[in-house]
Amino acid sequence: MAGLGAGQHRCMAPISDAVVVDVLRRVDRLATPGVRRLRRPPDLPTAQRDAWWAERVAMVAAAVAAAPRFAGKLADLLPLQNTVATAVQSLVVLGVAGEHGVTDPAERVSLLAGVLLDRDMPPEKIRPLMTHATGTYRDEALGAKRRPLRIIWRLSRLLGRIDDLLDVRPKGRLHHRALSNLPVVGVFGGYAAEREGLRRAALRTAQSLEVTASA
Repeated sequence: MAGLGAGQHRCMAPISDAVVVDVLRRVDRLATPGVRRLRRPPDLPTAQRDAWWAERVAMVAAAVAAAPRFAGKLADLLPLQNTVATAVQSLVVLGVAGEHGVTDPAERVSLLAGVLLDRDMPPEKIRPLMTHATGTYRDEALGAKRRPLRIIWRLSRLLGRIDDLLDVRPKGRLHHRALSNLPVVGVFGGYAAEREGLRRAALRTAQSLEVTASA
């Protein structure tokens, strides 16, 4: 079968809200241990806490998100690029959500959908779609240690179910993304782009929460 040419897209059925909610509620549950292990300093001024998540997560995992860029533009054709980068950004979104006291699962899923997928899904729309899986899915998926990099890998596999929606995630500056299209050296552009994407994810999350609080 011939491959898709430039500018061509796969013709697929739209991904339903139910599928998005199922994936993102699992992302929330799986990411929680990783967020906790990052341990934001308790004495950090409130005004700096949202930005801390972008910087801290960048130190831990932006290189992981950028690693597929060793392949240059070929990385855009691989599901790994979007899924890993979105998995890393989910840690930032949930970290910032925690700073603002957001603990309700439906509200957290709503934030993930809005920031990462640019999908308007208010909590009241999400709650009827939230079904609690039985068993110990998180423990079975991650094991006892739940190391952040292992969590990112598991999250990326989970996000592969909605890979077609991930192109709208927060991205870095255009010139960094252009550099990332080059083989090998593209990892440097990819790293800079993913760091900026993390910063934008943190900012977008904080802004969404401010709008909600003022409503």
